[in-house]
Amino acid sequence: MSDLPGIVITGATGRMGQMLVKTVVQSGKARLVGAIEREGSEAIGQDIGTLCGLGPLGVLVESDPLPSFARAQAVIDFTAPAATLEFAALAAQARAVHVIGTTGMTEAEIEQLAPAALHAVIIRAGNMSLGVNLLTQLTKKVAAALDEDYDIEVIEAHHNQKVDAPSGTALMLGEAAAEGRGVSLKDVSDSGRDGITGARKRGDIGFSAIRGGDIVGEHDVMFAAMGERIILRHIASDRSVFARGALKAALWGQDKSPGQYDMIDVLGL
Repeated sequence: MSDLPGIVITGATGRMGQMLVKTVVQSGKARLVGAIEREGSEAIGQDIGTLCGLGPLGVLVESDPLPSFARAQAVIDFTAPAATLEFAALAAQARAVHVIGTTGMTEAEIEQLAPAALHAVIIRAGNMSLGVNLLTQLTKKVAAALDEDYDIEVIEAHHNQKVDAPSGTALMLGEAAAEGRGVSLKDVSDSGRDGITGARKRGDIGFSAIRGGDIVGEHDVMFAAMGERIILRHIASDRSVFARGALKAALWGQDKSPGQYDMIDVLGL
């Protein structure tokens, strides 16, 4: 077991964090060597295995990431943009693969990852699942095949605790559609409809966000023209699909050169 990659989970007691802990521990492909939570969390000092219902693992929740990062080969990070930027610098110092599933990062924040990527592998994606990344590729191909007679709308649904909209996955799909059409998403994005907005602008890529209950993640890409609609859909019913993808990314990055990668690279799509 000692020759398996050591992995640290940040935000370890959240819903996604706990799923990541379980996935790593049960995989037989990696070792859990650290569990990080924010300063002041009631979980600090407790065994993460006990908190996740796995029984004691001998890994205590810490607020200081330095000790665990130093003994890790990978960090899996589904937290918040500000925390992710701090973790990126520390993971780079440790030369650990940094798998980033954090959503809601601005372009400026993403650009701030560049210095860390000079020293370590960073794998960042709006969604870690195989199905969504296949959907992304399909979206690009369909967008390239259809002209602007087809309006493109990305419709996403998530649980009522999600804090950002559109979701990172929705933006990833929008980027794929824009790339397929040979345009920049920032020039054609429409996500702020409210009140009397006027007719839809030809060529725009629209976003609609639904928040409710415990929806894990649902994404549709609709191509709507006069007389017909094409709808590409992905439904995630369990967070384990994201956790399995993140673990796959962490393992894939072990022998790669420093730089920035995404799940398309990991999956070879």
